[in-house]
Amino acid sequence: MFWINVLVARGVCFGKSLMPKLINQRGAVYALAATVLFAYQQVASAADGGKKNVSTKVSATVANRKVRPGTRAAGAVATKTAVAGTAIRTNSLASPPLAFPSEEAKVRHLLNRVTYGPSTEDLDRVMSIGIDKYIDEQLKPESITLPAKVAALAKQPALSESPARLFLNYGKEAFDDMAKAARKTGPDGKGTDAAVKKEIQQLVRDNYQDLYGQVSEARLTRATDSPRQLEEVMTEFWFNHFNVSMDKGLDHLWVGSYEEAAIRPNVFGKFRELLGATAHHAAMLFYLDNWQNTAPKLVVKPKGANKKFAGLNENYARELMELHTLGVDGGYTQKDVVELARVLTGHGLITKKSIITNPAGLNSKYGYNFDQSRHDFGDKVLLGQTIKAKGVEELEEALDMLAKHPSTAKFVSYKLAQYFICDDPPPTLVTKLSNTFQKTDGDLKVMMRTLLKSDEFWDARQANAKFKSPYRYLVSGLRASNATVNNTRPLLGFLRLQGMPMYQCQTPDGYKNTQKAWLSSSGLLQRINFATAFGANRSPGARISDVSPEQVMRIAGIKPTDQTGQVVESSPRQLKLALLFGSPEFMKY
Repeated sequence: MFWINVLVARGVCFGKSLMPKLINQRGAVYALAATVLFAYQQVASAADGGKKNVSTKVSATVANRKVRPGTRAAGAVATKTAVAGTAIRTNSLASPPLAFPSEEAKVRHLLNRVTYGPSTEDLDRVMSIGIDKYIDEQLKPESITLPAKVAALAKQPALSESPARLFLNYGKEAFDDMAKAARKTGPDGKGTDAAVKKEIQQLVRDNYQDLYGQVSEARLTRATDSPRQLEEVMTEFWFNHFNVSMDKGLDHLWVGSYEEAAIRPNVFGKFRELLGATAHHAAMLFYLDNWQNTAPKLVVKPKGANKKFAGLNENYARELMELHTLGVDGGYTQKDVVELARVLTGHGLITKKSIITNPAGLNSKYGYNFDQSRHDFGDKVLLGQTIKAKGVEELEEALDMLAKHPSTAKFVSYKLAQYFICDDPPPTLVTKLSNTFQKTDGDLKVMMRTLLKSDEFWDARQANAKFKSPYRYLVSGLRASNATVNNTRPLLGFLRLQGMPMYQCQTPDGYKNTQKAWLSSSGLLQRINFATAFGANRSPGARISDVSPEQVMRIAGIKPTDQTGQVVESSPRQLKLALLFGSPEFMKY
């Protein structure tokens, strides 16, 4: 806490005039923290609309999206920010590419992008086997043996059980008999026993925490310890692209299954396969309300019918085109949204009734069910093409159409380039990736190879061009320090404080990966506070193993002659790791 207490008390983060006074009084120990805060000050103050801009209701967000939700900062942010003598670049860069000063610098750049940050072992290994071999390995994750601890995570119930079994074992259904008994034991045999009702509510909350603990521990452990680093990076990328939130009702049961069954197996497959998997998973169908989507002509229901099946619901249809495939400027109209919503009628969740009819549904990995009684069996015209009425097969035809559309190729290519290159990626690379997408029918592995072999990726001006999201900042610190995680709760608490609670982005566009989304003065103070405790080995969540300041300087690319390096070198040894983890260089990648 000492940095925050001193800096805030002295006003360093708010005024330039106090910085020299602070440094003179306290010495070089505080110089780096003051530099970080002041260097980021102008951009952060612009970004300090830095309040979380999230909606608690997805449908409300869908209906009125003047500002794209899910970002941390809505204000305009400058595209270049001077930080300790360097700059974070979000502008497209000119060719020819600038060469890296050394082979180790190239390796560091690669590891910063295809992993959650290098360790010294990673640097040494890639220097030994070569960049090309390492890329080949990462693009074939099945060829890399997992440590037993990491492999065992896939057996956790939250990740391994089917959506139907998760509902029966962890949802309110698990306490159905208990609830029925409670209704018979209320006052005078009527109503519900208040104590039992309270106990059921507590059990439901406990189950929520249990499942959240399983999925969050699995994600953190894999991101930190799995040698299949690119697979972990791509799983997070595609989860955010096809985002669902465990804060939305039943999705707290299904987020782990969704990531494990729909996202992870398809990150290096064809885009169409990934699109289809997410479109058929219960988590997505519930999150964007498609389980309620019913043909308009079927709105008139007999007495006692489920009022939730009350006509056409456009939520998923709109996001399927705007966020998952074509992009907001992809050439679709409101009429296309309505037509796709009609295609999607009847596509929903496995129910007790459907399991009786089809017992195999209990073990369905997606928890998907098609209810033809709620489907619109009229012909549809989507993006100018007629889809004949044929029930469940209409969705496959629509997904084929969307996956092959040129706008989808461009939209997906832009997002990948932005994630791996810089916030405003070079148009030349977007074009290369888009061409690869169309030539290979959306082969994601080939697209990644194109990206990682491109001149744009290997331009030295792209090194450290990205600002770390809170999640990447946390995991990169754990990896760089070879830390042992003792308790995930404090680490998850840090992410929540930073505005990035795991699996809880409530808006359908997922968490952003740009500087504009995460750079703010309050966020930087929180990171420095975390770095202070973590670097001093006082974090209740993780303990740093045997790692030296010199090793972390190598990982971050900090030289003893750099401004940061000079501050670190002149500081007491017990403060050096804290200074490094709070440095500008460690916040970039």
